[in-house]
Amino acid sequence: MIKDSQKFLLLTLLVLVCFLIYLLSPILSPFLVAATLAYMGDPIVDKLEKWKFSRTGAVVVSFGSLLLVLSLSVLLLVPMLANQFKVLAEFGPVALERIGTDVLPWVEANFGVDVGSLNWFDLRTSVDWSQTGSLVSQSLKQVTQSSIAILAVLANLVLIPVVTFYLLRDWDVLVEKVGSLIPRQYFDKTRSLTLECHEVLGAFIRGQLLVMLALAIIYSTGLMIIGVELGLLIGIVAGLASIVPYMGTIVGIGAALIAAFFQFQDWLPLIWVALVFGIGQMIEGMVLTPLLVGDRIGLHPVAVIFAVLAGGQLFGFVGILIALPVAAVIMVLLRHIHDNYKGSLLYGHKKEVMDSQDPQ
Repeated sequence: MIKDSQKFLLLTLLVLVCFLIYLLSPILSPFLVAATLAYMGDPIVDKLEKWKFSRTGAVVVSFGSLLLVLSLSVLLLVPMLANQFKVLAEFGPVALERIGTDVLPWVEANFGVDVGSLNWFDLRTSVDWSQTGSLVSQSLKQVTQSSIAILAVLANLVLIPVVTFYLLRDWDVLVEKVGSLIPRQYFDKTRSLTLECHEVLGAFIRGQLLVMLALAIIYSTGLMIIGVELGLLIGIVAGLASIVPYMGTIVGIGAALIAAFFQFQDWLPLIWVALVFGIGQMIEGMVLTPLLVGDRIGLHPVAVIFAVLAGGQLFGFVGILIALPVAAVIMVLLRHIHDNYKGSLLYGHKKEVMDSQDPQ
């Protein structure tokens, strides 16, 4: 058993580690991104090793493939998204004007809701839509005006692939060394918990992110096929929002219906929009989630929202990056604590068993 002094030492070390993470949070982002990429790429490297690749060669192949895909994605998406913001700049004022002249009077006439206090036209005129189309260029301009910001971005762009490469190359060695530090009397239990956490994290990081990517592609492609001008932007936002169950569908179909209604001014395109998101939900429910994620995560939607907000509040952007993986690990630990509690004397289980075995 662990002595009280050892328990106090472990608790002290845990508090110090959390405090150190808090202090170092401004510089941890590239390392966390690199660790996530290495964790995602390790199974691919392991498979390449089985095909007679050396560890370094397997890392070079998988790392180069990942870097090529990311580079092509950025080169293709950035110009397309910039064009989407220009379309939004033209669409925004028209949509707000139509809402003020057509939608709000209809709501007031049919539902008896007083919308006069909304000052909708003041809102329409107060929004500078001319800046929306150049959002990307304006952001880049502000970044380039600061030499420190330039150096930070360049350092991260260089640091992430370098750290990812070395973590991928030495991943198995690092895991083995960490395992060798675990006290032998607790090794089996710790190994069991670690494997369960690994299964949950793998389901989330590899599975859920792939589901989000697939949904973003499905929604964007479907909306662009039916001619929605903001289809790419709405599809990407809906895919990212799918990290919370049903949130992506709600946000995406709402935005797509509004965009399609004001663009086409007809009811038929709204049916096509609903069909796109209906097909996306069917593919997610019957194919993507069972195949890539399964039921291993088990995080309630409210828990997902709380974890992201709590992580951002405590550790900023770093907290947002680690919120859901940490929440998944905590869920595994709480599950074991719950099982131990239900079988403990405090809960009454052992006492009931002893009473049932009493030969009275």
